[in-house]
Amino acid sequence: MTAAPPIEVRDLTLAYGDFVVQRDLNFVVHQGDVFVVMGGNGCGKTTLMRHMIGLQRPVQGAVFYAGENFWSAEDEDQQRLKRRLGVMYQGGALWSSLTLGENVALPLGEYTSLAPERIAEVVAFKLALVGLAGFEDFYPSELSGGMRKRAGLARAMALDPEILIVDEPSSGLDPLTARRLDDLILALRDALGTTIVVVTHDIASILAIGTNSIYLDPETHTMIATGNPAQALRSGDPRVRFFLSRGTLT
Repeated sequence: MTAAPPIEVRDLTLAYGDFVVQRDLNFVVHQGDVFVVMGGNGCGKTTLMRHMIGLQRPVQGAVFYAGENFWSAEDEDQQRLKRRLGVMYQGGALWSSLTLGENVALPLGEYTSLAPERIAEVVAFKLALVGLAGFEDFYPSELSGGMRKRAGLARAMALDPEILIVDEPSSGLDPLTARRLDDLILALRDALGTTIVVVTHDIASILAIGTNSIYLDPETHTMIATGNPAQALRSGDPRVRFFLSRGTLT
């Protein structure tokens, strides 16, 4: 029997009141994917992410994690399913009053019974994974934007999630720093076997790391399944090619 995929979205409609943001979303995220949700500003990418991680209930449709329907599950089961996820928010979402070590330790202290010395070991390991070894006692304000993003990634990985969801990882970063973060995302996928969903409009990132993707079309308010973004740029739907080429196609 074939195992259910890490994520499956079926017939999902996202709306605010009577305004439909996106409708009829259907896609599957396979094990080991770097799955890209792409589109321009205001198309509903972050709204879709909120529905996927349990922050906003869909008007209709379902989100399945390994075959379990999140939105029809009991509260206790929803919390269990959320434990499968690590989320890196757009700005890193670090607590400014806490050190990096304390930020990464938060989910470990809340969701595990690890002793403080063991938590400290895990924190050091996670920060080392993202290239921030020795930065445990630094505050977010003392770091560059790229370092804060990496610290946010370390916190998202604190509980060894099976699925990592990353919101606009390259936002606000210079191209070189953004590329290093892309490389880090791929390295974590390869080293840990994590399935990754990236929400972004950054073309360079999409083409560099995406193995599968959907495009959220702001005009039709639905998705275009695009597969591998690099292939879509060459031979995909004209609207997707236009987006990926930044409008240079004729």
